[in-house]
Amino acid sequence: MSLIAIVCFFTLAFLGMPLSFALGLASLLILVLVDFEMVVLAQRMMYAVDNFPLMAIPLFILAGEIMVKAEMMERLVSFSNSLVGQVHGGLAHVAILSGMILAAVSGAAVACASALGSALIPSLQKHYPKPYSSAVIAAAANLGPIIPPSNAMIVYALMAGSSVSVGALFIAGLIPGLILTLGFMAIASYISWRRGYVLSGDPVSFSNVWHHFKRAGLIISMPIVVVGGIVGGVFTATEGAAIAVLYASIIGFGVTRKITLNDLPEVLFRSAVTASMVGALIAFAATITFVFTIDMVPLRLSQWIQTLTQDPMVFLVLVMMLLVLVGMVLESNAAYIMLVPIFAPIAVSYGLDPLWFGFLFMFNLVIGMMTPPVGVLFFVMSGVTGERIERIISESWGYVTFQFAVLGLCVLFPSLVTWLPRQLGF
Repeated sequence: MSLIAIVCFFTLAFLGMPLSFALGLASLLILVLVDFEMVVLAQRMMYAVDNFPLMAIPLFILAGEIMVKAEMMERLVSFSNSLVGQVHGGLAHVAILSGMILAAVSGAAVACASALGSALIPSLQKHYPKPYSSAVIAAAANLGPIIPPSNAMIVYALMAGSSVSVGALFIAGLIPGLILTLGFMAIASYISWRRGYVLSGDPVSFSNVWHHFKRAGLIISMPIVVVGGIVGGVFTATEGAAIAVLYASIIGFGVTRKITLNDLPEVLFRSAVTASMVGALIAFAATITFVFTIDMVPLRLSQWIQTLTQDPMVFLVLVMMLLVLVGMVLESNAAYIMLVPIFAPIAVSYGLDPLWFGFLFMFNLVIGMMTPPVGVLFFVMSGVTGERIERIISESWGYVTFQFAVLGLCVLFPSLVTWLPRQLGF
């Protein structure tokens, strides 16, 4: 039964149907075949999205949209530029640093890619070829789900249940996120030096950095307030997302003064469209998860894996290899809903740290956003720049390879993920 659903889903997906609807129709087919009441489909979809923690996702998306409309990105970019100075790959460094700061507010790779692409592509194209500029933005945007707050971490924690908390996952992403940022900047410098791209930017000076810090300080402090409050237990992730919206609104209306009441309908509409796509995926993916459950897929898979190996590390490597393939063909939010309820309990039964396993699971699928054929960030950047997807992909392999290398380090050295959360009491 589950095999029929999987074949139906992939057939519809490869024919071009949106993934959420392909998931829904595959579930509907199974319910018809087994003569289930159709009301079950609606109940499962409603139950999946009628969840308070999930409210954080549209609120973080709204906060990001307000930042873009209020032209806060311009101040972030200027501050990043003042820090970078005149070095090889300077503008690429600016894009990566801006992506790191924006990631600490929006929590979503697609939102980061759209915002960074709109703000930086015109400048990047003056110094770098369009495909490479697009690849740099895609890599910078992929920091969004790694550096807290992260929509991906919220979804994972929700699906994994009480075994891992959102706050712990947020803190777990800090050290790997910093390693990725520094590594991306090193790659950009090497490529720019190797290809002979011209130097850009002005030499670093304390007065220039201080000037731009004063302009961007309130914006930079936003993630400190939001993430700090969530991790410190002052408020929940959903409440923190609402505070991020309020904070961004105050800055937009009172500091930058680039947003007006007349702009709010457009901002709300764009946020609603993005959030509804995520919501639809979560709702329809929950129906396919229900099909797997009634077909006893989690139990059968657990028993089958345990016949293959009793070694926790072998199990972890097998899951990581599977997720690499899943990330290539399936949107990450759908993968969380479908696979986390299956693999998270099995990982616990093997004695793996739920926080460590959860971060590795999420990180692997995040990398999938930059792996063909369904690398969603390539499609976003192609839409922003008009560049062919295959040319963007060809310029992205260095950044993708480095992400897999960091994933490998996190597998070999769990303390990269777990040390900081444990120090903070998680």
